[in-house]
Amino acid sequence: MKVALTYNLKKKDDTKPPDYFSEFDSEETIKAIISALESKGHTVEALDVEYPRLFSYFRNNRVDIVFNIAEGKCGRFRESEVPAVLDYLDIPYTGSNTFSLALALNKALTKKILKAEGIPTPEFQLFTTGKETLNPALKFPLIVKPNREGSAKGINKNNVVCREEDLYKKVQEIISFYKQEALVEEFIDGKELTVGVLEDGKTTILPILEIDFSTCKKSGEYFYSWRIKEYQGNSDLGTTPTFYCPARLTSEEEARVKEAALKTHRAVGCFDISRTDIRLDKKGIPYVLEINPLPGLNPKESNFPLMAYAAGMQYEELIEAILMSASERNRV
Repeated sequence: MKVALTYNLKKKDDTKPPDYFSEFDSEETIKAIISALESKGHTVEALDVEYPRLFSYFRNNRVDIVFNIAEGKCGRFRESEVPAVLDYLDIPYTGSNTFSLALALNKALTKKILKAEGIPTPEFQLFTTGKETLNPALKFPLIVKPNREGSAKGINKNNVVCREEDLYKKVQEIISFYKQEALVEEFIDGKELTVGVLEDGKTTILPILEIDFSTCKKSGEYFYSWRIKEYQGNSDLGTTPTFYCPARLTSEEEARVKEAALKTHRAVGCFDISRTDIRLDKKGIPYVLEINPLPGLNPKESNFPLMAYAAGMQYEELIEAILMSASERNRV
């Protein structure tokens, strides 16, 4: 097949905030996907997301399918921008559609759907101005997040607060800096887990990945913050979490966690691939934090490939499975 790979390249720009390009992909990831696709006999054209070029390329070049890892350019629905272009041009692509990508990027809206579906998720409140009265039913500690970001952008250890004064300070900071709402939710003390769902002719729930932060004491971080993700493996900074895949869970816990991830995948309407982040509390309840229909695919560092490896897959097999799932789906 002739495949176009759409992506955003991670850049270095000292004029931008440190986490500005965090969601974008490295050259290593892009080269790895191209190599994996070519190893399976496909012809690949890689396209950075520059919209005039994107339109002109697809108008003037026939491709069989697009392998999409692009995060989009900007705005409330940026992850759905490239799929929207492809839908308009009637070109098939991998991964979820415009609706699911736009929905999953909005954490608060996703959580409303989770609650409606009976899927456990931490209690929350959305702050749009920073002057709202805190819901007295919410229990400290609370964590404050940008409502429409991924890759833990805007999140560090100081985002977990135990006093209203600190809460409002962090809420105002996020609203001002990220130009969007601040999501406030109860911080769940427990095991940090992530679960991959892969559609490869059948629905496969990959082995659960547990992230243990007890080896990150030097950094002061104790959950999957931006610093942990961005500088993962840096011993000087202490950003060295320990990964267990499969996770250290009882069979009952494993079943509950996988059920929550699959129900979330289906509730949001994901296709081909998704990764759901979960906190398992002390009572064994799996609280869904968010779902990522466009998870990272770096062959060495990203969580989704790590889970695929634990399932016995090679990187090339994972990339081919995503492509074939989308190809078969678009034939229906």
